[in-house]
Amino acid sequence: MKKRIIKLFLLFLCFSTGVNAQLVTWDAPVGAALNTDFRVKVRQKGGDWKNLPTYKATITNVVNTKSQYQSTSFAYFDFSGVVEVTVTYNLGPVERAKIRPLSFGIIPNVQSNTVSFFLDKPRKLSIEINGDIFHNLQLFANPMETFRPSPADTNVTYFGPGIHQIDVLRAHSNQVIYLAGGAVVQGQILIDKAENVRVLGRGILTQLPVLNEGNIKSPGPASLNSRNDQLTIAYSKKIEVEGIIVLPHKYSVLIGQSEDVRISNFKSFSFEGNADGIDVFCSSDIAINDIFMRNSDDCIAIYGHRWNYYGNTKKISVSNAILWADVAHPVLIGTHGDTDRPDTLGHITFKNLDILEQHEHQIDYQGCIALNAGDNNLLDQLRFEDIHVEDFREGQLFNIRVMFNHLYNTSAGRGIQNVYFKNVDFNGRRSNISIITGYDNERNIKNIVFENLKINGVNIADNMPGKPSYYKTGDMANISVGEHVNGISFISSKD
Repeated sequence: MKKRIIKLFLLFLCFSTGVNAQLVTWDAPVGAALNTDFRVKVRQKGGDWKNLPTYKATITNVVNTKSQYQSTSFAYFDFSGVVEVTVTYNLGPVERAKIRPLSFGIIPNVQSNTVSFFLDKPRKLSIEINGDIFHNLQLFANPMETFRPSPADTNVTYFGPGIHQIDVLRAHSNQVIYLAGGAVVQGQILIDKAENVRVLGRGILTQLPVLNEGNIKSPGPASLNSRNDQLTIAYSKKIEVEGIIVLPHKYSVLIGQSEDVRISNFKSFSFEGNADGIDVFCSSDIAINDIFMRNSDDCIAIYGHRWNYYGNTKKISVSNAILWADVAHPVLIGTHGDTDRPDTLGHITFKNLDILEQHEHQIDYQGCIALNAGDNNLLDQLRFEDIHVEDFREGQLFNIRVMFNHLYNTSAGRGIQNVYFKNVDFNGRRSNISIITGYDNERNIKNIVFENLKINGVNIADNMPGKPSYYKTGDMANISVGEHVNGISFISSKD
């Protein structure tokens, strides 16, 4: 009887999953900038195929000291249940194919010039053919939308499928800004001194020219209250950003002196200098979840004071993030602050990160995870957990310094303390030596714990087998532990 009940339950579960399975795709607007390197199709398991438009995004590759711009591809759709995806490479045969992040464990089937695979949950993927990381396909398999506002609602600014030019859209309190799938919105969104604003949808937001013909105007001058970043959230609270794709002119998102901000299912590409991903200044209660950032500068940067933003930065969380830094850092905390009225950057957590790339020639700006205290900043109570770092082209795994960078700082930082790294896993051979060093006896680093740090499959711990007693544990992990560092330990869960 019990077995019969279990079988009936499983049959019901399969039936309900099939009934609830959905797939939503959108056509590209006429004339939108597309890429023809790939042909992408998707279908519900056993259903009819749907073609996905593949859009063009510009990224950068620094060769020697010069940026060389490249055209990469991306496509998107919404689904629930199980879907099958095929990607046909139009430039020749597929000799090898890789789907990243590798932690997802997706192994494609390869036949001639086509790869195929199944998805049973939303994913953000890089599909790389024959080792090419610049002309790859980024595929954003979104969850189904849970909220779609009415275009007739007077509190809704609704951009349907098509191309729209807005210059600067200044949000007001209690407003919903919706970018539907198939929409490309050219302009900037400025949320300044507002509350309860939502920016939602599946569309694309950019200040860059959006037509293949190139006859749509380039970004205009910055507004009086903005640096011309793509999406600015300043002196505001209770803000939500969900689902959109951003091709920015400068920062993808700037959060300044704001609180209670939620960013989720967010995707970004950039190629210019100083085109960071998401930067946070002097803000609190910021939750960033489920993002894909491919940027030509820092993907996530958390700071204290800069420009007209003042105050401490606290209660910041970043989770389920895929970070790809074609230049600079995937993660940077510190650097900017207020020497005269020192800031504390604290209670910051990063969890479940996949770091796909770092490529930085300048040694001062290396570090997949960089904690750089300057301008009298104190970095306190930071936690990094479940971090997967794939091999990168140039940089360091960690760069933890109390520093005085004369290009950006007016003083050294106050210190870095109480930092916990748990389950950091790096597989690669090209990392330079990581650095952990204080500035002086007062401006130092203390209480740093690495639990279950794994380098190329080797668990790094103070009592690890094979470590000579006269070695620092950092020597076993290619980490230089320098002066003015106290209370650093490497442990494993078995300790």
